Amino acid sequence: MALIVLLRGINVGGHRAFRPKLLARELRAFDVVSIGATGTFVVRNPRSRAHLRAALHSRLPATTEFVFCEGRDLLQLATRIPFDEPSPDPSLIRFVSFLATASRAPPSLPFTIPQSGDWFVRVTTLTKRLAVGEYRRHMKTIGYLGQLDTVFGTLVTTRSWTTVNAIVQLLKASGRTHDEKRTPLAGQ
Repeated sequence: MALIVLLRGINVGGHRAFRPKLLARELRAFDVVSIGATGTFVVRNPRSRAHLRAALHSRLPATTEFVFCEGRDLLQLATRIPFDEPSPDPSLIRFVSFLATASRAPPSLPFTIPQSGDWFVRVTTLTKRLAVGEYRRHMKTIGYLGQLDTVFGTLVTTRSWTTVNAIVQLLKASGRTHDEKRTPLAGQ
């Protein structure tokens, strides 16, 4: 099954920016697909994580952090949550946060940041390593999303519903292609 790699702490736009498509090309032995310009990759032939991690470290700045997610974990979540449905409220952005490790002491759900007054981030669903929620479009929101590391006690990186839907669609298409290669057609 494919592996999802999510980068954090790297400039994907602007001057002297990192170019995700170039990294995907450099990692073609792993059959890597870049999802947009967010530092998100689907690795369709991950082989061993140790080899993939070494290849990433050799090509990325030392300050870059990354989170791995098993493709099957995101596909399981997608059976419960339709990522292709838009938000009923256009002022709210739906997201999935990917946790580097399972939260040791998961918070009670739903929870908001800040906890009192007007919230900017709300988390409604938590699996072992995936948190689903929504945030308000506001300049303060990025700071509140940054607090998720503390809330979950691990490195967290967040992607929008649109990016997550693109990942899910690629995983589904890759799974069909893989199944078609393995399963002979009737009569063959």
